[in-house]
Amino acid sequence: MEKPMPEEINPDGTTDGEEVLYSAEVRHADGETTLIINDHVRGSVEVYTVPRKAVQKLPFYLAMLRSKIA
Repeated sequence: MEKPMPEEINPDGTTDGEEVLYSAEVRHADGETTLIINDHVRGSVEVYTVPRKAVQKLPFYLAMLRSKIA
């Protein structure tokens, strides 16, 4: 079940009383796709070059995760 979007979101993407623990980004530049994982708890960042085929599978994996959570 998806959480409705709160009306007021802080510049860091959180709402009052929330703390971001982990975040991930997929970026594409100069023909290369990069996965960036931020561990906000430990203050570390991991960067991986990923094949385009893996990025195309992300919606499938996210749907699987949503079904497990619901």
